[in-house]
Amino acid sequence: MSQQQSAAPATATTTVARRPDWWRDAVIYQVYPRSFADSNGDGMGDLEGVRSRLPYLRDLGVDAVWLSPFYASPQADAGYDVADYRAVDPMFGNLLDADALIRDAHGLGLRIIVDLVPNHSSDQHEWFKRALAEGPGSPLRERYHFRPGKGANGELPPNDWESIFGGPAWTRVADGEWYLHLFAPEQPDFNWEHPAVGDEFRSILRFWLDMGVDGFRIDVAHGLVKAAGLPDLGGADQLKLLGNDVMPFFDQDGVHEIYRQWRHVLDEYAGERIFVAEAWTPTVERTAHYVRPDELHQAFNFQYLSTDWDATELRTVIDRTLEAMRPVGAPATWVLSNHDVTRHATRFANPPGLGTQIRTAGDRELGLRRARAATLLMLALPGSAYIYQGEELGLPDVVDLPDEVRQDPAYFRGAGQDGFRDGCRVPIPWTREGSSFGFGGGGSWLPQPANWGELSIEAQTGMAGSTLELYRAALHVRRTQPDLGAGEAVEWLRAPEGVLAFRRGEFVCVANTGGESVTTPAYGRVLLTSGEVTEADGEAKLPADTTVWWTTA
Repeated sequence: MSQQQSAAPATATTTVARRPDWWRDAVIYQVYPRSFADSNGDGMGDLEGVRSRLPYLRDLGVDAVWLSPFYASPQADAGYDVADYRAVDPMFGNLLDADALIRDAHGLGLRIIVDLVPNHSSDQHEWFKRALAEGPGSPLRERYHFRPGKGANGELPPNDWESIFGGPAWTRVADGEWYLHLFAPEQPDFNWEHPAVGDEFRSILRFWLDMGVDGFRIDVAHGLVKAAGLPDLGGADQLKLLGNDVMPFFDQDGVHEIYRQWRHVLDEYAGERIFVAEAWTPTVERTAHYVRPDELHQAFNFQYLSTDWDATELRTVIDRTLEAMRPVGAPATWVLSNHDVTRHATRFANPPGLGTQIRTAGDRELGLRRARAATLLMLALPGSAYIYQGEELGLPDVVDLPDEVRQDPAYFRGAGQDGFRDGCRVPIPWTREGSSFGFGGGGSWLPQPANWGELSIEAQTGMAGSTLELYRAALHVRRTQPDLGAGEAVEWLRAPEGVLAFRRGEFVCVANTGGESVTTPAYGRVLLTSGEVTEADGEAKLPADTTVWWTTA
């Protein structure tokens, strides 16, 4: 049986966007602005480019758009080093462009979620510049983590913490004091024990809520509060503990009082605005603490993102996630790719166990087949789901970027993360031809592969079996099937080894994660498949790495 696909009507998104509790089953599309669409031909994506492409996102069938940072920034870490939280960086446009984008999105039935970066600022933020200029004892230094060094002359860092981007998490300034930066030296950490920091961010929230945004994705939501006294962690290779162990600078219980205060601010506004946490925690049970009823609405499920394409491992993380979210009444939030990890079409093209940053292309055909199957599995699970721009095209990571074009600060630190995030940030292709395959009129800030046009939106639109049409069909089915979307449980069905099978009402999903074809019951009428599935005598034959959706109605 061939793949069953149909396009979603343009009016569907508008209807969904008006529903109460829309976020419990929303499909939210991440836009990385510098790589989405360039309106002025300078090689860098911008807000006007995003605005011009909003009809594409409406027709794709998503409910909301999450925009990575577009604030005023020196761009030491692609905008995650913010100098002014109330201004748009000129490379992306201005506040009028942001206002027009929000208004147009709402007119199309799309909600807008913006990134918020509260763990750290840019070293060009006015507070930090004044703190440096005023020297030791400055009240502004209390808004960051300035400390004297250890050693006879203060020549050693205040503690042994390592930066996520490699090297020490401390930098010494000319007057001898050190400041903390869990990421790049250009990103000094705020001291959230200082009341001025909390006051400022509640004001920033109101600024953007007054602009009409529908929510915030909170960057490093787990990092704002540090353990009292900034104790040593002990030992080297600390980054291997990230997301696996308790750390004195991540996932401290004090962060939750901050989010309770923020929730009060958000609830002052009509329209069901939301918070989404980027919280790397040791367990999904710890993640659930961020989405208690008086805190945030969603938290990315990084345990799921990090799981290999393996039925046993996937079932374990699915069960643990649903069990952890049920007591707090929050939806599970599923994700496979984002701007910080290797695209799942490339991760799944490589052997398991290599982590989320991979330097090798692997088996492209295998990776795409698994990525398509994994997407249908994810979209069938109860809760909300996130799509990273370009994954609907089946884009791989670009693993062969020349060193001289790389911009990931971790790459230049020489340790820590591998520093190969640029590979998932290459501007996406819109057309078969052109200097940047329709991204803009003046090339692209990262070079695109020569075959990018074959994967473009133009090339895949209307093509039976294309990954783009698979996504469009899946989002349409998800919206029209009453048993898909929000929920808190699945009913597992008996299945062969390497196969996941579950029921949700009259809907059944079967995913073959193994390397061989399997035979399963034919559960009813096929709604959608990620590959070719054949049926005969009440049975279905699923090829390797294939997911199928059925309805028993």
